[in-house]
Amino acid sequence: MSDQDLGQTGIFDATRLGLPKMLLLGFQHTFAMFGATVLVPLLTGLPVSTTLLMAGLGTLLFHLLTKGKVPVFLGSSFAFLGGYAAVAPMLDGPLGPGTVPNTEMLPYACGGVFCAGLLYAVLAALIRAFGAKRVMRFFPPVVTGPIIISIGLILAPSAINNCATNWPIALVALAVVVICNIWGKGMIKIIPIIMGVVVSYLAALATGAIDFTAFHEESRIFAMAPITLAKFDVSSILTVMPIALATMMEHIGDISAISATTGVNYIASPGLHRTLLGDGLASCLSAFFGGPANTTYGENTGVLALTKVYDPRVIRIAALVAVILSFFPKFSILIETIPSAIIGGISLILYGTISAVGVRNVVENQVDFTESRNLIIAAIILVSALGFNTVGGVTFHVAGTAITLSGLAIAAIAGIVLNAVLPGNTYDFGSDPDGDKAVVFKV
Repeated sequence: MSDQDLGQTGIFDATRLGLPKMLLLGFQHTFAMFGATVLVPLLTGLPVSTTLLMAGLGTLLFHLLTKGKVPVFLGSSFAFLGGYAAVAPMLDGPLGPGTVPNTEMLPYACGGVFCAGLLYAVLAALIRAFGAKRVMRFFPPVVTGPIIISIGLILAPSAINNCATNWPIALVALAVVVICNIWGKGMIKIIPIIMGVVVSYLAALATGAIDFTAFHEESRIFAMAPITLAKFDVSSILTVMPIALATMMEHIGDISAISATTGVNYIASPGLHRTLLGDGLASCLSAFFGGPANTTYGENTGVLALTKVYDPRVIRIAALVAVILSFFPKFSILIETIPSAIIGGISLILYGTISAVGVRNVVENQVDFTESRNLIIAAIILVSALGFNTVGGVTFHVAGTAITLSGLAIAAIAGIVLNAVLPGNTYDFGSDPDGDKAVVFKV
């Protein structure tokens, strides 16, 4: 086997690096995922320490199910923010609107995420049984693209509300993210969210906009992350589950990107069915114990490209670091002192990016909107998602049980059904790998 082949598999890297450098690279992967991963609990009200714990454990579970072959880190998924906002919107508090976690409804949102994770297992089984081309025919970009666009647009008002608590600080956060993303070099370009939070946090600190009361009141040095078991009801499940249609496409895109980066075809071995199963069950594990949905992280793919070190053991070191950090409550509370205005500034670009990813999805897959079927499908998805979201969805009763379908759920069902019944579905999954890579919910 040549040195080039060994480098692609990561074996060459491991033998040349040694344990100290592998540990250092593991910390670097933790650092790369950190800003985006902790942003999700700050936006949803979930505990930061639980999020870190489940990101680490979920990553280790993924590696177990994929035979330890794929250098992937699983962090918090931005795509499910719309589901949390619909089921468990942040409540108004002394610090402004949308600043208090909705602890009563968060377990039900987690229940919806748990069931969404099970959809990954279903898709994995179908791909294993029938092949990817047949299954993915039901989820073409003309369906998933408008759904992704809708997720970002539904979330937009919450970003503005958070920004409104302190616009100058919010604009500092936004500006730093943009500058680092466009003009940053090396690691700075890979971690724009961390840079945005750090710089705007220092600005908020200088203006006295940070409350350290909770930090000073926390006396514990070491403690177990809080665990809140998921709860289930039909309405929450039907609200959150459709988001998996978009995140499963994101997963396929990320695995394709990692394969291109490392030069190893992970879709063939260990197989797309295994990576989907690992991702989905990691989300189930996290949600069941009160954490957010997990997803493959593009930030860590960027680190792979930067360092040229592809050994999955480095990623597993990063996962263990995340688990260790979750046991220090003062660390988590310090993260929670980040003002809502900073969250708003980051969200302003984050939510817009989600919608832009949907636009990119239809553009790169060359969806032809001169065809009536495509125009009709996209139009009905967009209007259903935004329109029904405005009026609170549709509620009906089955066997005495009230079931509420959110705008996003209605849009997803309508899109899948229309795509199946209208003639002219020519989507061929895998014929354009670059197009299939388009769904990546990352800043």
